[in-house]
Amino acid sequence: MNYGFIRVSIAVPKLFLTNVDKNYLEHKKIVEKLSKTHTQVISFPELSLTGYSCGDLFHQAKLQNKAKNSFIKFQEVSEKFPNIFIVLGTPFAYNGALFNCAAVYNNGKLVALIPKSHLPNYNEFKERIYFQSAPEITKKISISGIEHKVIFGKHVVFTSEQDEKFSIGIEICEDLWGVEPPSGKLALNGANIILNLSASNELVVKTDYRIRLVRQQSERSICVYSYVSSGLGESTMDMVFGGSGMIYEYGNNLGEMKPFSLDNQTLTVDCDVDRINQERIRNTIWGENTILNNIQHEKYFFKTKNIDFNSNTLKRNIDPLPFLPHIKNSDQLNERCNEIMSIQANGLAMRFQRSKVKNLIIGLSGGLDSTYALLVCLEMCKILSITTNCIQALTLPGHGTSELTKSNTENLCKALKVDLEEISIVEITNMHLNQLGHSGDHDITFENAQARERTQILFDKANLINGLVIGTSDLSELALGWTTYNGDHMSSYGVNATIPKTLIRFLIQWYKENKLASKKAKGILQKIIDTPISPELIPPDTESGEIKQETESLIGPFELHDFFLFHFIRRKARPGKILFLAGRAFSKKYEKEEIEKWLRVFIERFFANQFKRSALPDGPKVGSVSLSPRGEWRIPSDIDDPSLWLDDIN
Repeated sequence: MNYGFIRVSIAVPKLFLTNVDKNYLEHKKIVEKLSKTHTQVISFPELSLTGYSCGDLFHQAKLQNKAKNSFIKFQEVSEKFPNIFIVLGTPFAYNGALFNCAAVYNNGKLVALIPKSHLPNYNEFKERIYFQSAPEITKKISISGIEHKVIFGKHVVFTSEQDEKFSIGIEICEDLWGVEPPSGKLALNGANIILNLSASNELVVKTDYRIRLVRQQSERSICVYSYVSSGLGESTMDMVFGGSGMIYEYGNNLGEMKPFSLDNQTLTVDCDVDRINQERIRNTIWGENTILNNIQHEKYFFKTKNIDFNSNTLKRNIDPLPFLPHIKNSDQLNERCNEIMSIQANGLAMRFQRSKVKNLIIGLSGGLDSTYALLVCLEMCKILSITTNCIQALTLPGHGTSELTKSNTENLCKALKVDLEEISIVEITNMHLNQLGHSGDHDITFENAQARERTQILFDKANLINGLVIGTSDLSELALGWTTYNGDHMSSYGVNATIPKTLIRFLIQWYKENKLASKKAKGILQKIIDTPISPELIPPDTESGEIKQETESLIGPFELHDFFLFHFIRRKARPGKILFLAGRAFSKKYEKEEIEKWLRVFIERFFANQFKRSALPDGPKVGSVSLSPRGEWRIPSDIDDPSLWLDDIN
């Protein structure tokens, strides 16, 4: 299956300025080479057949005719590779005017010539001396030497015969720099891959500017944006061209070329047009804009061949930890992590003030979630310039509490100078279970009774001292329903509600390394990070005293579940595709059978536990995924058969 992926290539050929015959052969050589990668799209730079820096030689009929003969002859290359959509740059003289065009080939034919819309005529660029802007009318024209008619104009979208969800639009260099790039209209008319043929010279910091333009246009137009520019073969009389090339997918960098290559250079990546289409459907403003769009484009159907992808042949990186900020620059990483915590802490600060309470009540287990929630409470105190005396931490040891987590809690509060009160729930839980006539087995009733006793104590304590109960359940637990309904599921304000488990672990590590000076406090946080994740609702091992109930052994690794959650909710991917992507992302860590097992657990638990998410307390949205019923996740609580999604895994 192709799972909605399209293989796209960009190429910067070795250029021989004005030597069209040699340039033709370089183009041919690249197409032959890239065909072995099973690429479906190849894009060359602006005016790649002649070179961009020919100057007044563009007005020489000899060069114009040579370019024309060459782009007509290039149909032979396309005939040899009929399933590849090929675009190269050429000048084209028509009706007494010269145009800077993208020549489009497919199935052995020159199918279109797309003229450049915006011609730069400032600083070092003087294109209006040589070329005319694209006409507003798109039509089919006759060209001597070609039996069929060729589309000529800028209002064209190319759509795959095999898959109408895959469409291409084309613009040329300066078109991207305009106030309203043609790619915007092309995207609104269905193009989800934009090819930009460019000739952009190198200047100090210009590379960064080009990257921003490409990234922003891929985000604004919700598309794949492929950009490729002329290389070193151009004239260096006044400018140097480096052969810049990059492909962005809705703001994500899929790949970049290294500039200043003396030889042919190519880049091939697999673009997820299925993701693009789902993003457009999700974004209702996009739908409104397509209705308001008043410029209709010609549609041309081209031929391609679907690729049967597997995890070993996919040409793109799949991030196994999509919720984490993968930022190499330490200052930028600190800024991002501070931003995450600031959103949570400021949300809590506003709730604290508006509720007119005096204290924060938090239950500490010695694990990741409650520890991180405590750190958010400390940040809130800094924001409001109040002492940490308002934080009342409680440790509520029960039947499953180990000495490890109990000592973690005690040492953490000492190191952070937070008041800690201990209230055992063993006796009250036993009394409650006896009243119910419980057998004494370590069953679901035994476990949930402890969770609810803890929640009752926290809320009663809040009533007693005029406080807010801080929720500690994280996004991963809410997705899996790994909370007790009206137990740890409930709070006054859930600060972790949109923070997944993998990110919480990461943020505690970051906090330890960047926010704490005390070696003792750092050591305690590291110990908490290293502690196995557990609800501790059944007694620890009688001999060793170690935690017996490890969450990830029961429901699966959180790194897998967070991966599933991200792609299921944020990317709207179907389970079969998620399994495929996870197989690639975790190929060195998990067998496919294990991934499939836990994906089934995820789907089953996700649907079965919607009733808990339908009754979630308030909490701040921090990232792009939230399961709040008041925010962006609204589904019925009583869907009892997720077979539509489970069957897709097969």
